[in-house]
Amino acid sequence: MPDSQQADDEIHEDQLLNFLVNTLTGAFSLNLGENADIDAEDIFEVLVGACADGTSVSELCDVSKDAPPATNILYHLRSKFDFDTVASVGNLLLQRDVIEHLPEQVEVVVDLHLRPYYGDEDETSGLYHSEAKAGTTAFHAYATLYARVRNKRYTLAVRRLEDGDTASSVLAEFLGVLEGLDPEVKAVYLDRGFYDGKCLTLLQAHNYAYVTPVVKWGEAIQEELDQGWSRTIEHDLTTEFDGHEWTVEFPVYIDCTYQNGRYDEHGVARHGYAVDASFIDTPRQARQHYSKRFGIESSYRLSEKTTISTTTRDATQRLLFVVISLLFQNVWRYLHWEYVATPRRGGRRLWKWSFEEFIDMVTRAAWTALAVRRAVPANRPPDDRFER
Repeated sequence: MPDSQQADDEIHEDQLLNFLVNTLTGAFSLNLGENADIDAEDIFEVLVGACADGTSVSELCDVSKDAPPATNILYHLRSKFDFDTVASVGNLLLQRDVIEHLPEQVEVVVDLHLRPYYGDEDETSGLYHSEAKAGTTAFHAYATLYARVRNKRYTLAVRRLEDGDTASSVLAEFLGVLEGLDPEVKAVYLDRGFYDGKCLTLLQAHNYAYVTPVVKWGEAIQEELDQGWSRTIEHDLTTEFDGHEWTVEFPVYIDCTYQNGRYDEHGVARHGYAVDASFIDTPRQARQHYSKRFGIESSYRLSEKTTISTTTRDATQRLLFVVISLLFQNVWRYLHWEYVATPRRGGRRLWKWSFEEFIDMVTRAAWTALAVRRAVPANRPPDDRFER
């Protein structure tokens, strides 16, 4: 990182590991019993190390001298965590250090993420089924709620999806989370999976401004999105609930651009957005504002770098691993702003400290704490080629 003008103090690798382990240990109360060979810190130290290293619990324990046996860790993961606790405590954990840094008005994003399941087709109960993607229709699926602040993204909540879950039920839960927060919501940007009459009705009932891409349902909207130039049209969706039908009306902003060979495509690309936001006046503004949501997907790309490798279908363990992965990003952004950035008039100076460097620091600290193997047995002494 930059020169000594930045600050008088430093945060070392082992302190980053301590911060993450202490955060998790303080949030989850584990009763391991008086005769247990390990404690909660041992469990979370391994989980944080595996998350940072992108490896499995078993692999990390197998190559570490000071790590508990993997069987002990996995046993406590199966027996000491329950799904409802992980879900509720996990969301509180994600919000804890974030809330105080949110401004009075925030933009939020609701997104869906599908992780393909390639196991036995007869063992897909409890998984989420959707349109075919990456060679499967069964997924470990999660919905996430983010706040976007100063071009940084903070996770506020995560929810696991199962077959039978609807977009409107997930959105209703997330709107309940927003109602419990102090900041005012400027706008909600939604994944196209939330484009339906119930979701738009919910947003209008809560008086939230929103932007979501239009799905080509019906000949009328297909025709509108297949011809013409940038414009605004009126559209509606009819939905049914408890035997009653109602119609929600909204404007659709259609923005048109020339593709000019982008992604090997040519001609006119038409993007339609369902919009109810006073600060959006034109189709181009609708597209520009919604493009902020695409930045959110980088959070998933980052989370893939801090995902514990596992083949388990246990919903509780998988949700816990996702919570820890998303916590990594929140902690990095919190520490970067609160401890690393230099306070100054006109706003803090954010010194360069990438997420990749943060992960590497935590990984090295975990390797040291767990005494990860740094040498392998050899059947003969290394020769001169091993010296320099």
